[in-house]
This record gives sequence, C-alpha cells and structure tokens, in this order.
Amino acid sequence: MDSMEIDDALYSRQRYVLGDSAMVRMARSSVFLSGMGGLGVEVAKNIVLAGIKSLTVHDTKTATVADLGTQFFLREEDVKEGKNRAEASVERLAELNPYVTVKASTSPLGENTDLSFLKEYQCVVLTEASLNLQLKVNFFCRTQDPPIKFVSGDVYGVFCCCFCDFGDEFEVCDATGEEPKEVFMAKVTKADPGVVTCLENRMHGFETGDVVTFKEVIGMDALNGTSHKISVISPYAFSICDTTGEKFQPYKHGGMARQVKETTLMNFESLEKQLTSPNLLTVDFAKMQAPSTIHLGMWALHKFQEEHSRLPKPGNSEDAAKLVELAQSLNSKMEEQVEVDSKLLTWLSYTARGCFAPLTAAMGGILAQEVLKALTGKFTPLKQWLYMDSIEVCQDLESKLESLQPKGDRNDALRMCIGEELLKKLASVKLFMVGCGAIGCEMLKNYALMGIASAADGMITITDNDLIEKSNLNRQFLFRPHHIRQPKSTTAAASALEINPELHIDPHQHKVCPDTEEKVYNDTFFESQDLCVNALDNVEARRYMDSRCVSNQRALLESGTMGPKGHVQTIVPHLTESYGSQRDPVDHDVPYCTLKSFPAVIEHTIQWARDKFESIYSQKPSLYNKFWSTNGTPAEILQTLKGGAQLDGAVQSVKLLKNRPYRWADCVALARIKFEKYFNHKAKQLLHTFPLDTAMKDGTLFWQSPKRPPKPVDFDPEDEVHILFVMSCSRLLAGLCNIPVTDEDLTNAALLELLSTIKVPEFRPKSKTIETDESAKKPDQDEFSGDEVERSIHNLGQLLKERDLNSNTLQMVPAVFEKDDDSNGHIDFITACSNLRARMYSIEEADRLKTKRIAGRIVPAIATTTAAVAGLVSIELVKVVLGSPLEHYRNCFLNLALPVMVFSEPAPPETSIIREGLSITLWDKWDVHGNKDFTLKQFLGYFKEKHGFEATMVVYGVKMVYVPIMPGHKKRLPQTMVKLIKPGAEKKYVDLTVSFEGEDGEDIPGPPVRYFFHL
Repeated sequence: MDSMEIDDALYSRQRYVLGDSAMVRMARSSVFLSGMGGLGVEVAKNIVLAGIKSLTVHDTKTATVADLGTQFFLREEDVKEGKNRAEASVERLAELNPYVTVKASTSPLGENTDLSFLKEYQCVVLTEASLNLQLKVNFFCRTQDPPIKFVSGDVYGVFCCCFCDFGDEFEVCDATGEEPKEVFMAKVTKADPGVVTCLENRMHGFETGDVVTFKEVIGMDALNGTSHKISVISPYAFSICDTTGEKFQPYKHGGMARQVKETTLMNFESLEKQLTSPNLLTVDFAKMQAPSTIHLGMWALHKFQEEHSRLPKPGNSEDAAKLVELAQSLNSKMEEQVEVDSKLLTWLSYTARGCFAPLTAAMGGILAQEVLKALTGKFTPLKQWLYMDSIEVCQDLESKLESLQPKGDRNDALRMCIGEELLKKLASVKLFMVGCGAIGCEMLKNYALMGIASAADGMITITDNDLIEKSNLNRQFLFRPHHIRQPKSTTAAASALEINPELHIDPHQHKVCPDTEEKVYNDTFFESQDLCVNALDNVEARRYMDSRCVSNQRALLESGTMGPKGHVQTIVPHLTESYGSQRDPVDHDVPYCTLKSFPAVIEHTIQWARDKFESIYSQKPSLYNKFWSTNGTPAEILQTLKGGAQLDGAVQSVKLLKNRPYRWADCVALARIKFEKYFNHKAKQLLHTFPLDTAMKDGTLFWQSPKRPPKPVDFDPEDEVHILFVMSCSRLLAGLCNIPVTDEDLTNAALLELLSTIKVPEFRPKSKTIETDESAKKPDQDEFSGDEVERSIHNLGQLLKERDLNSNTLQMVPAVFEKDDDSNGHIDFITACSNLRARMYSIEEADRLKTKRIAGRIVPAIATTTAAVAGLVSIELVKVVLGSPLEHYRNCFLNLALPVMVFSEPAPPETSIIREGLSITLWDKWDVHGNKDFTLKQFLGYFKEKHGFEATMVVYGVKMVYVPIMPGHKKRLPQTMVKLIKPGAEKKYVDLTVSFEGEDGEDIPGPPVRYFFHL
C-alpha cells in the first residue's frame, strides 16, 4: 500500500493527525494482542479503527456474565454458549475496518511456551498476563533484530497501568505532530551570534535547540537554504550562527524562518530493570506519591496471585493486609525506596477483582496510541510507566465493604469497584447528552457497560441532527457502512442496546438551540435531568448548553478533542465555575486587503479560493434566485427600474443573467476568462498601481515582506493545475445552470479543443483604488453608481428582446459546499484556485489534502484520543452521581502525542460581593413569587425589603420593563407585572435582569431573577 491508496473518505480526519507516511507504516504492520477482557477489546477496537495491516487477538478464557460489564463486543449468547472471548469478538472487531485482517488465537501462552511465533509481529501487547509471562515476552521481544515493540497494561478495580519498551534505539520521526512553525523576519544583525528579530513583534514559538532553515532573505542571501540550531533570546528574537563573515552581506529585508523537524533516538529499559527503577509519568500533582505506591501495589498483586492462585477478595481486610505486607517487602528491592500509602494499597486489594469500565476506556485509548507510536515512530512514546486511579469513587464505601460482593450478574465488575448503592443510583440516572459523534458513541458504550439508566426510572436522552457519513466510521465506532445516511442518534441508540439491552434510551434528532428552547428542551425538560453531557464539536453550542445548565442548576460534563489533544471539564452547580467562565482565545480574522491583494502564506490563498467558491456558486446564485422570484416578471422589473425605483440585487442579478452560460462551451469559455481575470489581469493591475520600485513615505519599498509582488500567470494547456481549474470551474458552472455534461465533454482532448477557440479579453489598466489599509473592512456591495444601474436597465432591455427569459433561465442551482464528496469538484476547484494564486505570489503550494483540511475547517481526529477523553468524562460522571466534594473532581488536559496528561481540581465559581454579608456567584438566582394582581411597585419593594436594595432597572429579554430615567416608566409602578410582561397562556415564570443601586450610587448587576406569575 502506498499513500495514493489511502481511503481518504474513511481516513481523512486521521490522516491530518498521523500523516501519510505513518498511515503507510501502520498498514504494513501486524500486532499481537493477548487478553480480550475490557482493556484488551478497547485497545483492539482503537488500533483496528486506525488501520493496521493485521491484528491477532489472543485469549484462553471463556466469556462469563461478568465480562458483559467491561467487554462491549461480547453478548449474552456468547456467555450461554461458553465461547472463547477472542473467538466471540473477532468478527465484531473485523467489521470496524475492511482494510484490517483480524484473527483469533486460543493457543496456550505461558511461561513454557515457545515464543518464536511472535517474530511475525511488529508489536506485542499483553493484558491480563502474569508478571512472569510479561518478563519472558519482554525479554524475547528485546532480543529480536529489529526488536519487537512491547506494550503491557492492566486494569484492577479502580487502578490501571501501562508499560512501554520499544528497545535500546527507537527512532521518533516527529516528536509532537505539530506543523513546523514559520515566521516572517524583520531584521538579522551582523554579529556573533547573529540575532534574528520577528516581523511586527510576532512571537516565533521556537525553543532553544530547535533547528530552523531560511528562505527569501534579501541582502544576507547566504542564509537562504541553510539550517541553524538556535538559542531563544525572547519570544520575538533568537540567535543563530556568527554572521560577521564576508559571505554574510548586510540584511536588507524579507525572509522567513521555518522550523525543521528532526528525527530523535529514544532508549528504553527492559521490564525487569524498570520494575526496580521505574520511570513514572506523573499526571496528577495532587497525588504525587500515588504512582510509586501503585507500582509497588501492582507488583505485589502479581506476587499475591503467584502465592494464592487468585486475586484478593472484594472488601477483604485480611487479603488487603497481606497485599500491603507484600508491597512493603518488595519496597526493599527498589533502587529508591518509596513511602508506601497503605490506604491506597488497601483499596487496590478491595477492588482488584473488579474492573472500572471508564478506566478501561481511558487506558485503552492511551495504550492504543502507544501501539501506534511503536509502529510508526510518530509522536513521543511513554517512557515508560503510567499509573492512574479513580479511588475517589470509593469514598462512601469504608463502612459498606459488604456491598462490594459479587452477585453473579453483568454488573459485578462495576459492583466490586463502587458498591451496590452507587450502582443502583447510576441505573436510575436521568441523563441528557447532546451529540452522537465520536465522543458521543464512546460515551454511549460506557453508559451501556456501566448500566446507566438501566433501571425502570432511568433514562438517557440523546440528540443529534446529523446523518452518518463514511468519514465518521473511522472514529464513531457504533456505526457501520450499512448505516451511512441514517440518523446518528437512532443508530447509536440501537448499537448501545446491543451492548446492554437493559438501557433506556430516547434518541432525538433536534438541535439544542434557542429554536427548540420553548417546545422541546425547555426548563421543565432540563429540570427533569440529573445531569447533562456535551459531546459537541463547536464552541457556540457548548456555550448555549452551558448557559442552559447554569440557568437550570444542572451539572454539565464538557469535553472535546483535536487530534491527539483532549480536554475534560466538570461543571457542578455551586461548586465549580462554568464553561463560560473562561474565554477561548479570539481567532483573528485575516485583513480584507491581505486576502484580496496581498496574500503572504498558503492559508491566505486557500481562504481566498474558498470565498471565491461561495461567491460564484452559492451567494450570488442565491441572490439571483431571490431577485427574480420576488420582484415580478423581467418586463415588470424593467419598468420598475426605469421608474427610478431601487431594487436590492438588481445590478448583480442582471449582470449574472447577461453572462450566464447556456451550453457546455459557454461554461468552458467563462472559466477560461475567469482564469485570465484572477491570475493574470489581477497581477498586472496590481503592478500597474504599485510598480516594483514603489516606495513608502519613509523610503522603504512597498513590495517587501510580508507583501509579495505578484507575477502574472500565463495560461498553459499543458499545465495540470491550469486544466484542473478550467475543468472544475466549468463543471460547477454547468451544475449551477442545469447544463448537461457528457463524459466526452470532460475528456482533456475535448476541453483543449474548446479552449483553442476561446478569445480572451486583453488586459486594460483601470484607475480603481486598491485597498492597502489592514484595518479596512470589506466594502458594502449593495451600493452601485447611477451608471451601473443605467447599464443594467439597458442590458435587461436587450435581453428581453434577444432571449426567452423563462423560469429555467431565471433560476440557478446554488452549490452547498461539501468537502467529503470527491466527485463534486468542490475541493478540486479550491485546490486549483488556491495553488494558481500561490504561484502568482511565489507562495509554496499546498496539496489537495492540506487544502481540504483548511478550506473545510476540518478538525483532525483519531479514535484513541476520543476513547481516552470519553473514559475520563465517565469517571467524572460517577462522581457527580455520587455527589462528591470539589476536591474529588478532576478537569483534564491531555496530549497523547507527547504524552502529557494534567489533572487539576476544577476552579470554584467567582464570587461577587454585592454588599457586606451578601455575595453571589454565577449559580445564584433569586426567585420572586407574585400573583395576578402583583404590581411592579410590589416587585421592586420585594428587593428593598429582602435585600435592602433599590432596583434601578428591570429588563425582560430585550424589553425594558422599568428604567426610572425613561419617560413614562414611573407611571408603570401601579401596573401589574402580568400587564407589563404579557406572558403567554402557558408561561408560568420569566427570567428577568435586574440592576440595583450600590452604596456609591453605581449600578450593580444582580443575579438572574425568576418571577413566578401564579395565575
């Protein structure tokens, strides 16, 4: 398989995370995975979705009823039939990706097994394996040439671990996965060392030790094409080599510095050595000592199993004491002895026979990403241990250890972690989840395994108005190819019920937005929920959900991913701040003049091409349709215009009517003329207005970095990009005007024949002004001169004489941009358009894949991050249902590429002091209860009496109910609130904004006020 064969329709979002070379390496790699329990199936699912060549899943155990609570590819019939777990899972795993071969193995794998069969694999993953077996397999893998990469992991109760050993010399080709940073230069000094300063105080983002290369430097040309290791001086400057030599002429202007990605070698130690001298990744700084204690505890757990041929019994104090004793004795073997936390080890013993499903999801995502790193060299591997725990979910169990005892049902794995009482609470939860995409699918799987809403009084309400696309199948694992074009919510619900038929799920296809606030997702609906979960992909929807949850005092679990990065935020009424408490960084728009005339980077040309697509094929045709359908017949419109009346869109619509094509040949001619206008005449006009030697008032050249002087592009029928532009532009014009196109028309020969007959207008300089002010906005297109209106009247009169202006002529078919349909020509047009403009301005061109990502605003995504984030969200969900204190909750930021995970306690809500003894947070709301005769005066009096404040303003939505300084408002005081607000028949209350007079006479905003009518 080479990069040309990558199925972009399936893998497009992942390609942007891993890149094609990593995808190709994966597609040539085979993995052996032992242990098809909860963790094993998570890892298997994630690496099959990623697209390796083949996966062998190995297991010697028979499916049990307890497995149903952690292993989502086992069914009740598998348990009844006594199927092997690997054999029962292999077909369902294979369904995830048609490009991956999945095989099952049930052969014994023990300390006496001949391991030579592992030589055919590039990576070996062990779960649920004894420590002795792990040591043996790890030794075997290390001694191969090249070494087989080794990964192991386990989940015991509410504790989990992961270990990686990729050999003595593992090559990392891209440590971070980030795009190389690139900056424009303002100056380079002739010094030892030379100092490079960035243009306009833009931050370079480099680090000391980075290697950068230079291009387009004028003056000190010797830097161009050379690479230098840098030292950072400030965020805006860095030093390079000695530039005092003769070959380095004084710097004049221009130039760009670009980061160079370098391959690095990593050294790993064997499992045997790492047991006594572990290299631990710390993820929670509130639990600094926990990883070293859990490391000892897991080692002791293996020793316990060796001695007793079993794991410690649930909630058994004797077994716990033995485990602590074993850990303390093993501590003496450590190179650096640790302070053993007996309480932590006790809970490891108490819950070891259980398996906390959210932890298997989180660790399954992390561990699978390490497998992909092992196969590709993409991203920095874990070096070498990761331990996590969720001991907070056990907080109420000290006096209820008997509730950890198994009952022989599908919930045993969870019961032995959190106890019977919390298990029942989860079963009775009423939960509202918005979004059934990648995170939504993973969350539903977790709900199914945890038995959320499996009791008669429980309910999961989900909503998503999207349909399933092929590109979803790479991450949204509840969907299969036969589900394409079906609703996400109903399909995801049906798939979740296959995992656990006891769930209660109500799937909707509504958007959650102001339009559905009154009838569907009103306050009563939100108040009926125990908590809400966001599985969204845009900030606007997140903010709206946040505001609804704050308004209705409901907990909200917020999360998101971008490539290998993810975040989790826990929002709990009165305990934490909300999503809206922090503002995301503002995206700065590219100046209008930069896009229109002075692009500097490929992102500018892609945005310009995307805007051209919208203008030509969507916005103008939509305006055209509206104009001809709402203003009468063309003859009536002509009379109206002749009478001096203004009609919106008249000039543009008549121009479009005059120039619209009627045949395929017309489409090709129009496309060829557009080529000349955009890529030849535009450059000539710019150089006519601003010749190359144009100087600014201060004497500096106009055409200097970041401004690039354009070069006119001459049409070349032999150039593939030129032909792609004309072909894609012509096809889209034909679609716009309902012009039939044959396969013959689309051949190069037919196109070239037509092109040879087209006469292209010559360039004639214009005297129009070209905007150079970066603060200037795009001008209003609705204003046209009298000459243009007169020309439109003349043209419409002529068209009425010459053409039959029927309904077909007066309607177009606007295109709706669709990035994932390769047959529609949308991305072809934007790619050709952008690259021709880039060529015109000497900007490095972008391939179709990069163009598609930027033009389609595609968020890179991979299943591993999604699984990890959904697992972490599900842990917080259990804490919310448990009613945990603030210090037990965790927000998380993770970047699996580095790998970095940072857990932190959520910030409390900001407190505003209104006056001494009275403070409020965003969660506060004041209720006022009135009746049908309750007046505005009584309403204002309530605040004076209750809080000692004079109300200075009362607002309902955009309506000012009472502002004393407004004329006539004081006369409203005796009027009833019902008369002033005019509620609908079903309105029981309204939310009002009320301001009060502070001690210094300034207005103080109060909390939201909910006024109940009680009619």
